[in-house]
Amino acid sequence: MTITATVAGAALSLLGAGVASAGTGPVPAAGTSATPAGAAGTEAGNPASAVAQAAGVCADAYQIGTTSYIDRDTETIASVKQFYSPQCNENYGYVWVWKSFLDKNISFDLTAGVWSYDRDSLVGTRNVLDARGQEFWGNAANTVSECTSGYGLIAIAGEASHEVRTAKRC
Repeated sequence: MTITATVAGAALSLLGAGVASAGTGPVPAAGTSATPAGAAGTEAGNPASAVAQAAGVCADAYQIGTTSYIDRDTETIASVKQFYSPQCNENYGYVWVWKSFLDKNISFDLTAGVWSYDRDSLVGTRNVLDARGQEFWGNAANTVSECTSGYGLIAIAGEASHEVRTAKRC
């Protein structure tokens, strides 16, 4: 990832800031790290990255549930995940935009968040307009006692929105 992409991703919009969290997940095994080292973003998700920290993601967050993929025609353009922080008792949506798509230099609008099946709505929403970054975290979602999914949407001018949820977790 280039410095430009990191800076662009760190300048996330605070529009639609909500509170949400998803259910618990398996705790990483003792002696292993759930968090990649360093401040760089990764496809797997790094809550210690500069972008995650700017978004207020708790450092102990780890992925829960499945990974889903946003497709544009026959091309996969992004990965979507849901993270859980035991320390903060919150969940986060996460979207990682693939380099092969970013290389096309297409501006897009992006939404990351947590879908609450109990509320039938999106919570912990973060919206980024005219994005060109790679790593995007939703806001904290207070939904630990709810059935949830990670949620990601990419909207490109002149096209239908491309969106996906991860598998439902209760």
